[in-house]
Order: sequence, then structure tokens, then C-alpha cells
Amino acid sequence: MLEVNTRTEPEDTPAGLSIAEAARRTGVSVHTLRYYERAGLVVTAIGRTAGGRRRYHRLDLKWITVCTKLRATGMPINKIRRYAELVSAGPGNEQERLALLEAHRTEVLAKLAEIQENLELIDHKIDVYRGSLEAGEADRLWAPRADAR
Repeated sequence: MLEVNTRTEPEDTPAGLSIAEAARRTGVSVHTLRYYERAGLVVTAIGRTAGGRRRYHRLDLKWITVCTKLRATGMPINKIRRYAELVSAGPGNEQERLALLEAHRTEVLAKLAEIQENLELIDHKIDVYRGSLEAGEADRLWAPRADAR
């Protein structure tokens, strides 16, 4: 699910990808890629050319995709950083990684339940409006008036 497009892998280019190409492939901005690096969210040092330009490889793109998915689901930067630290540290901390991801999953499920409840209210309101419009009674829908306070 978190796989990066495999039709043309960065390893096809031994020197790696430029930051602009990495941004295009991951769907994040160049600014975001730089921020992820500064914030300690990457698990490996991003390669550099002799001139100091960043070069990204498949593993980098896959990890950036993981970070963006975690961020998109509301995981705070400090927790993503902690997860990155654990992954970077290597074997031996899998239980802590699992606990971090399970806690986040629980939070995401709670947010989804809240969103589902809100969607049900919206669906109800849509049904009311459709029904009133079809019955020719839309003018009877409640609307607050300034003088009714």
C-alpha cells in the first residue's frame, strides 16, 4: 500500500533523484522534503552530490511516503520523529514501534468514528432538504431571523 510507483525506480539512476524529482514522485513539496530532513524524520542520511545537492533513492521515497501518510492521519511530528529514531536504531525496539503505531491507529479510528457520525448528520440534513424540495415545502425549512432573537 505504501509502495512508491515501481515503473521507473530511482535505482534506475545510480546517482539517485534530484529533490525536485523526489518531490514530484512523492507528491510533497521541495520545502516539505527539506523540512522532513531538518526535523529528523528521515531514517537514512539523504545522499549528496559533490556539489552538495540532495539525491534521493527508492528507500528515501518509500520512507517519505510513510511519513506523509502518518502526518495525513494526524500523527504529530514528534511522534513521527520518534518512530524514525526507532527505525533508524535498527533491530531490538520493534515492540516500541508497534506500540507507537497501535496507539496512533486507535486515535485514527476514533477520528474516523467522529467523522462518520458527522457525516450521518450531513446525510440527514440532505435528506430533509431533498424531501422538502420534492414536496414543494422548501419554504417551510427553518431559517433563523434576526428579529426572532
